Amino acid sequence: MSDHSKSSPLPTYFAVWAALLAGTVITYFVAKLDLGVFNAAVALIIATTKALLVVLFFMHLKGASEKLLKLVVISTIFFLFILLTLSMADYGTRLWS
Repeated sequence: MSDHSKSSPLPTYFAVWAALLAGTVITYFVAKLDLGVFNAAVALIIATTKALLVVLFFMHLKGASEKLLKLVVISTIFFLFILLTLSMADYGTRLWS
């Protein structure tokens, strides 16, 4: 059987849920702003923050072993690097008319 004693208390879940809702509202309002070249960067920062909240609290990585946490962080950075590299390669090779 799994040990559920490490589970976060209910108020913590509601606080994280409220933070995710606030992040969604912030995303909506920032999307309406014209930030020039910083639009994508701000959107990625907000999305990364929301994903970090989900991973730490809802996937219980906050109380996980340090080895597991290192594995998740390294694999996340690796796949993010692949995603950004392929996206920038696509963007760089487009023909603009």
